[in-house]
Amino acid sequence: MLRFLTAGESHGRGLVTIVEGLPAGLSLSIEEIAAELARRRMGHGRGRRMNIEKDRLTVLAGVRYGATTGAPVAVLIENTEWERWEPTLSPEPRQPVDATTTPRPGHADLAGMMRHDTHDVRDVLERASARETAARTIAGYAARCLLRTIGIEVLSHVVSIGDITAPPVTPVPSDAQQLDASPVRVLDPASEKAMTAAIDEARAERDTLGGIFEVLAHNVPPGVGTYAHWDRRLDGLLAQAMMSIPAIKGVELGDGFTQARSKGSGSHDEIEVGYGRTTNRAGGVEGGMSNGETIRVRGAMKPLPTLMRALRSVDVSTGEPAGALRERSDVCAVPPAAVVGEQMVCFVLARETLAMLGGATVSDYQAGAAAYRARIAGF
Repeated sequence: MLRFLTAGESHGRGLVTIVEGLPAGLSLSIEEIAAELARRRMGHGRGRRMNIEKDRLTVLAGVRYGATTGAPVAVLIENTEWERWEPTLSPEPRQPVDATTTPRPGHADLAGMMRHDTHDVRDVLERASARETAARTIAGYAARCLLRTIGIEVLSHVVSIGDITAPPVTPVPSDAQQLDASPVRVLDPASEKAMTAAIDEARAERDTLGGIFEVLAHNVPPGVGTYAHWDRRLDGLLAQAMMSIPAIKGVELGDGFTQARSKGSGSHDEIEVGYGRTTNRAGGVEGGMSNGETIRVRGAMKPLPTLMRALRSVDVSTGEPAGALRERSDVCAVPPAAVVGEQMVCFVLARETLAMLGGATVSDYQAGAAAYRARIAGF
C-alpha cells in the first residue's frame, strides 16, 4: 500500500520523508521537487521565514538514475538555520535553554503540553508547526508524478480571502501556469487585487486572515474508492487528508454546504445519455467513489492564530496571565495551503488508484489504467 511518514521539527536539523509503495520506474527529479517546495512558499501574506527557507534537498534512498526502484524513497530537507537553533533543540544531553512556558491560543501548544507532561511549549510547537507540510510535499510530488502517467491532473485555486470571494470559475489543466504566476492563486484579476489589499490591511493592523481554497482533480475515472467500507470511501479519505493540514477547520466536496440548504430536486447531477452530467454538484464523488466528473474539494482555513500582537494566555510556570508566545508567522497562508491541499489530494488519489489498478512498475500501473478505461468506455 502506498503510504508516507515524516519526521523532524520546524527549526530542527531537517525534515525527512519516507514514501513506501511507489512502483518502480517512476521518474523523479530533485529540481522538480525543489520547484514544488517553492510553490508551497508562494503567496501574498507570507512571513519573513519564506525568504530564509531554501530547502536544501538530499535523496537518501529509493531512487537510482532519476527513477524509483520500488524500494522506499527517502528524502531529507535540511534546515539552513540549524546552527542558530542547535543550542535550543540539541538532541544531546544538556541543560535546557530558552524554555517557553506560555502556550498560544489556536495551536496544539496547551493540549500537547498536558498530554506529554511538559512545561516547555517548544517540545510541542516544533513538531506541530505547519513547516511539516514541506515534508509532505515530497510525497505529494511523487503522487502527482504517478497520477500524470495515467492522465490525471490536480490543480487548486483560492475561492476567498476573509470576506472577499472570487466569482465562480473552474480552472482546467491549461490554467496551471497562470495559477502559479498569481500571488494569491486566483484567476479573477479584480478579486486578486482586492484580496491582496485585504491582506496588506490585515498586516498593517497586525492581524491575520483566513479563507477558502478549492482543489480540482481532472480525468479521474469512475469507481475510484468504494461504497463497501466506511474507512475506504473516497470522500472520507479526501476529507481526512484535507483536515490534516494545519489550520483547516472545514472541508466541502462539491456543493456540500449549499446542498444542505437546497431541495433534492435541485441538488443532484442528473445522468444523461452516454453517462455524462451537465452539473457537478456532487464534486465528482457519489457513494464513496469517483463518478468520472472533476473532483472538487474545498478547504476552509482559519485566520492564523500567531499574531504580531499577542493574544491572552497563561504562563504555565506561574499560573498567571501572560501574552502568548509570538513566533515568526504569516498574515495569510491560504495560497500555500491550496498547494498543500493539491498534494494531499494527489496522494489520496495515487494511493487509491494504485490499490485499484495494481502495478509493481509504472508500466503495469499504466496498463491497468488503460484496460480499466477501455472497459468503462464500453459499458
